Amino acid sequence: MGSLCYDYTRIVSFVAGVFERNPILAVLMSMMRNLQHQTDEALMSEIALKNHRAFETLYARYSKLVFSYFYRMLWKNRELANDMTQELFTKVVVNAPSFNTARPFKTWMYSIAHNMCKNEYAKNEIRQKAQMNIDQIEKNQSPFHMDLGAFKQKLEGLLQQLDEVKKETIELRFFQELSVPEIATAMNCSEGTVKSRIFYTLKDLQKELVEFKDILGLIIIFILS
Repeated sequence: MGSLCYDYTRIVSFVAGVFERNPILAVLMSMMRNLQHQTDEALMSEIALKNHRAFETLYARYSKLVFSYFYRMLWKNRELANDMTQELFTKVVVNAPSFNTARPFKTWMYSIAHNMCKNEYAKNEIRQKAQMNIDQIEKNQSPFHMDLGAFKQKLEGLLQQLDEVKKETIELRFFQELSVPEIATAMNCSEGTVKSRIFYTLKDLQKELVEFKDILGLIIIFILS
């Protein structure tokens, strides 16, 4: 244990010495730490000035979420989702100089992703058929033991049977965790339309969500809030 503490002390001393001998490196490290605390909109301003570290920070912040979005929206095609993710961030860089920093970056980014999916649907007539192999819940399991996590897991298995608009609305609300106002902005529709889509989609899926019937009303109230 003492040896480990000694090694750690040596490492800290070494790093401090490197910074003392290389003030430029110390400045760069400080800038990187500062970038991590910048807002998305501030990072976009930096990207417009060709600050590649700002782009790396924004990419690290959102790339996994964006990939997950494309993966679910585009027939669970991992390769296509990866390509679309790279294309989206290319668009982010290209459009950075014209980005309006008064607009939330997150909703702007998802509006681009939304349009990319629409274009992909137009180019691909064949849709992946719904995957209906859903495990049956144990008969004696109490619905009160179900939580939102289990509900989302079941819902994910039903996404592919929805049309594109409903699927994207459910994806953004449950899995990307955007608020109703954020979804309305991203999909260019009213908040009332978003709430209506969520409500009627869950209503249409009642038979598949039968094990959640006792808490479905509470889930709808929670998710529309």
